Amino acid sequence: MLDRSETINESPCELVLTSPPVREDSDASGLGKIARGATRVRVDDKAMINCRADVNQLLPLKYRWAWEKYLSGCNNHWMPTEISMQADIGLWKSSDGLTAGERLVIKRNLGFFAASESLVANNIVLAIYRHLTNPECRQYLLRQAFEEAVHTHTFQYIVESLGLDEGELFNMYREVPSITEKAAWAIQYTQNLSDPSFTTGSVAANRAFLRDLIAFYVVFEGIWFYTGFVQILSMGRRNKMIGIAEQYQYILRDESIHLNFGIDVINQIKIENPRLWNDTFQQEVRGMLQKAAELEAAYGHDTMPNGFLGLSAGLCEQYMHFIANRRCLQLGLEQVFPSCDNPFPWMSEAMDLRKEKNFFETRVTEYQNGGSLAWD
Repeated sequence: MLDRSETINESPCELVLTSPPVREDSDASGLGKIARGATRVRVDDKAMINCRADVNQLLPLKYRWAWEKYLSGCNNHWMPTEISMQADIGLWKSSDGLTAGERLVIKRNLGFFAASESLVANNIVLAIYRHLTNPECRQYLLRQAFEEAVHTHTFQYIVESLGLDEGELFNMYREVPSITEKAAWAIQYTQNLSDPSFTTGSVAANRAFLRDLIAFYVVFEGIWFYTGFVQILSMGRRNKMIGIAEQYQYILRDESIHLNFGIDVINQIKIENPRLWNDTFQQEVRGMLQKAAELEAAYGHDTMPNGFLGLSAGLCEQYMHFIANRRCLQLGLEQVFPSCDNPFPWMSEAMDLRKEKNFFETRVTEYQNGGSLAWD
């Protein structure tokens, strides 16, 4: 039986054990001059970084796992406006429907996620897409960028539905220290790569790109989002704010694919560029994950100073240690915290893409477009 204690499809799949040479005429943009009469692109000509993108020629596929991630993302398509907010609106407006602690959790979540999804989207468009030269991976990045836009749309939809103060929610990344610290930590990894003069090719530059991927895929999407997921989905389990909880469940499923794609990309770059993954850099990455868990623990204490109904900042901190150790395992690193159990095993249900709901009660939890459905 598969271990679904924290995420889905965790292990990298079909990683290609090749180390293609860097071509002197490599053009990462895919907008270089067309080489008239050149030989056809072969699988071995493709690489994660430092390769000629050559107008993004998709076929022949080299990394089928990237294409499969793209298809999975398409099959998980959803839009926030498809989910009713009526019950949430009634509960929010009720004077005794939610405690002060629960209201704080909801506001802090919306404030953090609203800014965070935009930061992730900016990193994809301004940094990662420019330097990741594999076409099938770029195809997935286009899908992910759209999903980040849907997530931002989700928070706008929730804020508008509940009649919340837009200025307060969308400026928390400036005004709430625990949110500001996380945003500031993340931005430093994008600024270098978004510089128009930055190019990969040297060991230092390649390592900077790999560091960026780890910061955003492993830390931002793979660690920092999880306190918020636990908090909101826990409320949904108690039949509170069920519309927001359902939307968070869809976001969590998107993020699970984002995370697994990012880890596969990171591990493939390590295989193709073994010099990057030396002992010094591995210790640096472990330090990044440890610092990330500490910042997330501080955010948990800020959002839940008193806890509520089975949730506490202490349990969320334990969960962060559990997740950080899992991320280390996925990257082939030694864990950064003493071994600990997952305090929220029920989270696996929320991530299970195959789980269904009663169609007459709510929207099915695994959206499949018409072309992908199998009819008996």
